[in-house]
Amino acid sequence: MLTLAWQTIRSRLGGFAGAFVAILCGTALVAACGVLMESGLRAGVPTERYAAADVVVGGARTVRPPGADALSFEQVGEQPAVPAELAGRLAAVPGVRAAVAEQSFPAQVVTPDGQLLGGPRSWGHNWDAAVLAPFTLRGGDAPVAGGDVVLDADLARRAGVGIGGMVRIQTRSVPETFRVSGIVGAQSRQSALFFAPARAADLAGRPGQAHAIGVLAEPGVSPEALAGRVRAAAPGTEVATGPERSSIEFLDVGQTRTLLLAIAGSFGGFALLIAVFVVASTLALTINQRRREFALLRAVAATPRQIRKLIGTETTLVALAAGVLGSALGLAVASGLRDAFAAIGVLPADFGLAYSPLPLLAAVLLGLGAARLAAWAAARRPSSIRPVEALGEAAVERRTLGRGRMLTGCGLVLAGAGGALVPLFLRGEAAAATSSMATLVIVIGLAVLGPLVTGLLVRPPAPLLGRIWRISGYLAGANAHANTRRVAAAVTPLMLAIAFALAMFYGPTSSTAAAREETARSTTADYVLTGPAGVPPEVADAVRRVPGVVAATPVVRTSVITATSLADSVEVQRTPAQGLAGAQAGGVLEPGVDAGRLSDLTGDTVALSRPEADWLGKGIGDEVSFYFGDGVPAKLRVVATYTRDQAFGDFVLPVELARQHTGGRLDDSVLVRRSPGADPAAVETALRALPYPGLTLTSPTAAAPEDGEGQAQFYLNLVAAGVIVGYLAISVANTLVLTTAQRSREFALLRLVGTTRRQVTRMMRLEALATAGIAVVLGTLVALLPLALLNFGLRGSPVPPGPPSVYFGIIGGAVALGLVAMGVATSVALRARPIDAIGVRE
Repeated sequence: MLTLAWQTIRSRLGGFAGAFVAILCGTALVAACGVLMESGLRAGVPTERYAAADVVVGGARTVRPPGADALSFEQVGEQPAVPAELAGRLAAVPGVRAAVAEQSFPAQVVTPDGQLLGGPRSWGHNWDAAVLAPFTLRGGDAPVAGGDVVLDADLARRAGVGIGGMVRIQTRSVPETFRVSGIVGAQSRQSALFFAPARAADLAGRPGQAHAIGVLAEPGVSPEALAGRVRAAAPGTEVATGPERSSIEFLDVGQTRTLLLAIAGSFGGFALLIAVFVVASTLALTINQRRREFALLRAVAATPRQIRKLIGTETTLVALAAGVLGSALGLAVASGLRDAFAAIGVLPADFGLAYSPLPLLAAVLLGLGAARLAAWAAARRPSSIRPVEALGEAAVERRTLGRGRMLTGCGLVLAGAGGALVPLFLRGEAAAATSSMATLVIVIGLAVLGPLVTGLLVRPPAPLLGRIWRISGYLAGANAHANTRRVAAAVTPLMLAIAFALAMFYGPTSSTAAAREETARSTTADYVLTGPAGVPPEVADAVRRVPGVVAATPVVRTSVITATSLADSVEVQRTPAQGLAGAQAGGVLEPGVDAGRLSDLTGDTVALSRPEADWLGKGIGDEVSFYFGDGVPAKLRVVATYTRDQAFGDFVLPVELARQHTGGRLDDSVLVRRSPGADPAAVETALRALPYPGLTLTSPTAAAPEDGEGQAQFYLNLVAAGVIVGYLAISVANTLVLTTAQRSREFALLRLVGTTRRQVTRMMRLEALATAGIAVVLGTLVALLPLALLNFGLRGSPVPPGPPSVYFGIIGGAVALGLVAMGVATSVALRARPIDAIGVRE
């Protein structure tokens, strides 16, 4: 069987080339996702501030509620803290030479002209933690007095100040003047300022807490052995050694690790599913073109099992060769994805990848399994026909679909349509995710019903083509009508590419537009004050003292983590939240309060969105338990519920409480409302004159783009969609070239009976347009139904937001791809003389 399979492949290289390309590209995608997943587990960025620390202890980076399984956890959204007194306990652990608590807080140099100094983000620290890097003085002395500061060399150069010079620094208050007592070495990822320990603790605003604790080992004690002892002495914390230390130093590194695992898992699953889909379509086309060959084998007593074994062996050989090359190509794809994710801000620019043979081997095995599954599905028909029907079966293409296939296809279409209705009853990220999944399910269902759907759509335009182009049009319509399976094989990946691209672009824009529109309706403020790295908490109080200001509330954008018990499992989810000054919020915001009062939002209280309150079964006066963004458990009393959850999220906290659980203890913005009779120019002038450098005064409309996380997610979807659509485009071109190249004898026969080369070319162009047209219609309708229902549920309008040019660009690209692929293949097929081509075997 192996010899026969190898001889078949050698004699039909053109036919197997399509399956080879499909498996190659699919394996490359899966291998790339495997590299990303491994990088989420092992890779990172080099640690800077803790390079000399053998062990680093930080707050827990994940939340796993009691009763949750190993996969039910959520990454914190804010920088967690550890008790500063823990350093004393760790210093007594055997093998510890020293344990130093490190403070870390925003600290920015103010230039002589009153602006914040640009460049890398700068952070203030306590001088006794400098030993953890270690930072060593290049000149000057350590900071001793409260007015001393040590700058790193790069920051001092950019600020134009030297030892003994004076520099203004803004932390969480108005800028203060410090004397530069010394200069230390610079870092690549951040700028560092060091203060006297007592002053650093005061500036950090975290009494009794620290960013992390660095542990130095005694000589001869390994970091791994010491880490075990430290874990026993510091339960509930995160203990890291080696590359893992950067996850505690930089919050974005830990978040990136979790994000990479999520991206690789979901993206890899999509890629594998689509790879099976595409490979099955390609193999079905290749096998369908070999009907006469299989008919002859059945007629000479080949058993169904032997036919399936032959097809499986052929597929295995092709899949192994394509898988090995594809896994190697996956390394380049992974590097390209990493660069793309870094360019859109999803990954840190210096985040490296981890490489090992494991993802490549897994990709080869998964690619082989997908190919064998596709081969099994494609081999069922040619292996199941009876020998006496074999030659008749080979004469013409089978027009009807099996009952099982009909039921499966209809079931998938109905299931997808049912999923598309979910946004009418559910809002938020779940609605958008369900809408996208519904699109994919409907596409798969239509693909299963491909020949039937294609036949229905081909029938109306076929006579019209014959009337406009008497010969070429008639031939194109007749070919499409008689070979619906061949047309369906080309339509399916093109339809999938169109529907997938539309869903991935217009789905996120729908969610973003819904949140933006509701935010605009909910905001009655006249101005918004923002800063490059946040707004000091004092600004809101200063704004209220400005003549002509009637209300001002600080806004802290954060997140909370909820745990919901469902049957025998626990669902853990991180959701956006806001911190507001309840007494002032009513003057600048209208969240749609339907129960309770927002002015009661003080102390240990919380306001819930109406959907969240209904989901949790909570009302006014009830207590609700969750976790703050930094992982600290919370149990707050509900004082209000509101309806505009797309603008405010599901949780609104007192601003002081929200601020306590963010890393920098800063506000994100301040919303300001002017008195009705106040002079706008005078109010704006007074607001711009506030003694806080870096503040920007804008209107609520100008200051309301999508949040950074949402924007990054949108670009992430675009990158993922681009890769998948690129794979599908290769599959489309592959399929079209394959189907066209196999028709050389047909072209020769047409030319021998009097059809000109130009007429044959025009016939193929019309077939390409018909194929692309069917794919455009189906792809648009498949994407439009879930998108319309999603927008109606979120925005009250079925029209998806976003530029129409994107839609026409996707459609134009699909049509151009079809024309070019079939045009090139037709041109190649027509090069041979008809008398020579007619004698070529199939």
